[in-house]
Amino acid sequence: MPIIKVEDIAHVRFTAPDLATMRAFLEDFGLSCFEQDGRLYGKGGDGRPFLHATEVGDAAFLGLGLRAGSIADLEKLAAAEGVPLLDLDEPGGGRVVRLIDPDGYRVEIVAGQTNAEASLPLADLPRNSAAAKGRLRKAIRLDAAPAHVLRLGHAVLNVSDFRYSEAWYKGRFGFLTSDEVEAAEGLPLGAFMRCDRGDKLVDHHTMFLAQLPGKLGLLHAAFEVSNLDDLMLGHQHLKAQKRESAWGVGRHIMGSQIFDYWKDPFGNELEHWTDGDLFTAADAPQKMPMSALLAVQWGAPHPMFAGKLPPPSVLVSFIFALQLRLKRLFRRQPKGSHS
Repeated sequence: MPIIKVEDIAHVRFTAPDLATMRAFLEDFGLSCFEQDGRLYGKGGDGRPFLHATEVGDAAFLGLGLRAGSIADLEKLAAAEGVPLLDLDEPGGGRVVRLIDPDGYRVEIVAGQTNAEASLPLADLPRNSAAAKGRLRKAIRLDAAPAHVLRLGHAVLNVSDFRYSEAWYKGRFGFLTSDEVEAAEGLPLGAFMRCDRGDKLVDHHTMFLAQLPGKLGLLHAAFEVSNLDDLMLGHQHLKAQKRESAWGVGRHIMGSQIFDYWKDPFGNELEHWTDGDLFTAADAPQKMPMSALLAVQWGAPHPMFAGKLPPPSVLVSFIFALQLRLKRLFRRQPKGSHS
C-alpha cells in the first residue's frame, strides 16, 4: 500500500538567468505571470496559486510538485519519511513536504493552498459535421491570441533506473500504471502513470517515467488548454512570435491527446494539450510497444521521423546507449516482476 494517494500534479520548478525573458515566453504560451520575492510565477485558469515557478540561476529543471488531498496526508507522509512538515511560504500558502527522488530532483507534496476563483474555459463552438449540423446561419470568427492555459496536466521525467523510480513514486504517492512501454516483450522502458482516485475520473497520466539515453531530468511538462481551436490559436501565436516549435500539432496514441510542443528560451520543453483520455482506478494497465511512444494517430511526425535526425555519430551513440541500458535493465529485472 502507498503511504498516501496524491490527487494531481501541482507545479514545476526551474531556474533561469533572465526572468524577463522567461516571462515573455510564458505569456506567449498562455500563462498569467507575476513576480514575488524574487521568483517568477505562472498561473492558469484553474484558480491554483501557481503552476510554473522560476528563480534566478543557471538554466535548469529543479523539480515538481504534487497535490495531496489533505494536511493529514502530509502529516502521514512526513512521519513515514522522517522529514518535517513545513509552511509553504509562497503564493497560496498551505503546507509542504519536500522529498528528493532517486535522481536528485525535488518533489514537493502540497496541501491547504488558497485558490482563487477559476475562470471558465473557452466554450466549444457549435460544429457542423456530416452527421449533425449544430451551427446554423452563424459564422465562426476567432480572435488571434495566445492559448488559454487552464491547468498543469503532467510531467515526463527521464530517469536512470525506471523500475527503481517507478517503485519510489508508486510507493509514496499511489500512482497506477495506464500504459507500460516496452522496448521488446518483457523489457520495459517506462510507464504512463495516473493518480488513484478510486471511481473518480482522472487523466490518463500525471507522470511518465522513462529510462532513455540522454540527459536525466524533465523531458517536458504539459498544460491543458480549452479545446482544439484554442490550441491552434496558441500555435499560430507562438509561431508569429518566432518561438521554437519542438513537435506538433498531432494526436498521440497513448493518452490520445491532441498535442503541440514548444521550447522555452532556456531549452525546457512545454506542451499544450487537449482532449485526453480519462480513466478510473478500475481500468487495467496496458502494455504498449516503444513504436507507439513517438508515433501519431494523425498530424506532425516526431522530428526523428521528419528529416530532422541528428548527425550519424550522435544517432549511433544514442542507439548504442539505448542497447546498453536495455541489457543492464534486463539483467536487473527480477523474475515475475510486474507493475
